Amino acid sequence: MAKLSKNKKRPAIYAFIDSQNLNLGTSKNIYRNKRLIYRGWKLDFKKFRIYLADKFRVKKAFLFIGYIKQNRRLYGRLKSYGYELVFKPTVKDNLGKPKGNVDAELVLHAATIQYPKYDRAVIVSGDGDFYCLHEYLEKKKKLLRIVIPNSKSESSLLKRFHKYKTFIEFEREKLKI
Repeated sequence: MAKLSKNKKRPAIYAFIDSQNLNLGTSKNIYRNKRLIYRGWKLDFKKFRIYLADKFRVKKAFLFIGYIKQNRRLYGRLKSYGYELVFKPTVKDNLGKPKGNVDAELVLHAATIQYPKYDRAVIVSGDGDFYCLHEYLEKKKKLLRIVIPNSKSESSLLKRFHKYKTFIEFEREKLKI
């Protein structure tokens, strides 16, 4: 059983969300040998925030996202849904497409900045780059779940964390726009 926060009946559960992994992991079609093996769909971020609260009792949901000035209205909507946004400055890649890798920020917040404030963590990403974070939180008995957008694009590094995994592709009907 999780250790309880001071003066609280329930453990404080925080979600740490890699927005790019979540967005692309649900929305992109995936092909293997020119055959469609996963059809992308559009995630409703408002429904997803409610899902996190209902399914895992997430008190705070930190959404790690690259900052693009033109997306200010989107950021306002995400905040109104109950997300706490953590921005990463973006740079442009060779094609002029904005890029803002949030992995370091997510690990920093989960392992240090927010660490004393929560009892259990839900990490939302199928990215193997978070292996060390999963391992650390598991060792400290703070890892509750790893929420993965789809089983076709999850990193093979996550195999050993099978008991923590939840795939939201199976919640598509509840979570799509």
